[in-house]
Amino acid sequence: MYIHAVSHYLPTQVVGNEHFTQLNGLSSDWIIERTGIVERRKAAPGENTNTMTIEVVKRLQEKADLSTIDLIVGGTYTPYDTIVSIAHEAQHYLGIADIPTISISTACSSLLNAIEVVEGYFALNKATRALVIVSEHNTLYYNEQDTISGHLWGDGAAALLITKERQSEDDFAIKALLTGGAAHTPKATTGVMMKPADGGVTMPHGRDVFINACQYMPKASLQVLERCGLTLADVDYILPHQANLRISRNVMNTLGLPEEKLISNIQRYGNTGCAGCAIALSEQWNTFQKGQRIVITVFGGGYSYGAMLVEV
Repeated sequence: MYIHAVSHYLPTQVVGNEHFTQLNGLSSDWIIERTGIVERRKAAPGENTNTMTIEVVKRLQEKADLSTIDLIVGGTYTPYDTIVSIAHEAQHYLGIADIPTISISTACSSLLNAIEVVEGYFALNKATRALVIVSEHNTLYYNEQDTISGHLWGDGAAALLITKERQSEDDFAIKALLTGGAAHTPKATTGVMMKPADGGVTMPHGRDVFINACQYMPKASLQVLERCGLTLADVDYILPHQANLRISRNVMNTLGLPEEKLISNIQRYGNTGCAGCAIALSEQWNTFQKGQRIVITVFGGGYSYGAMLVEV
């Protein structure tokens, strides 16, 4: 599989830490120390996961021809419409008939699970050109007065064109991909939850989320490298799920890699859910050099995890 093009969209409203200082007394220094977040983006009235989907698809159209896609997979845990999914919205906008159109949710791991769905379609010769969209509207569901997690969340979206055959020399090759679930662990189903009718986003066991994220992301990264016969010495960058800068740094320390190899955007955007890694990939796309290898690794509520090795 190859990533031919990536696009991203971020709402224009910037919410700085001072908002939460005024709201509930959390100092900016405390938020930065605990999470690394300085500011985040918030969708405007009228914006939602479906409208952000259209925006990233429009931006992807500027980079690639989407008229011949034969599969759409969307990933989100913050849907605007639970029937008309972000994948349906994209198909309707593009006006492409009679292709598989699927939406999935594995919390913040949805990006890699969506790409794995594509891998399955490609392997079965049911598709060759797939549009993957990840879009999150966390501020629709959060409780910003919650001093545990209200200050973590941001909104944003990204889209990728993934093809079975190489389209150009600038394509990024997906060398290996794995995903897994860790819901067998004691606090997996209560670590972080989003119940629209019962308090929105809550994180009663944040410490457990932290511990498991720091365990599973390095583990998955090593497993995906092993599948390719590579070691950490062959890795140029690690792009972890943008949940918490302390988690990302812990992952780097566990892997024994310097922070210069860490790609992070949580400082500016907060936790943008399953869109975070794809937004970062889109932002950094033109800075990567031929031959470089990037490990994208994720961990989500539930618990779900995964890793993907990409080679420029």
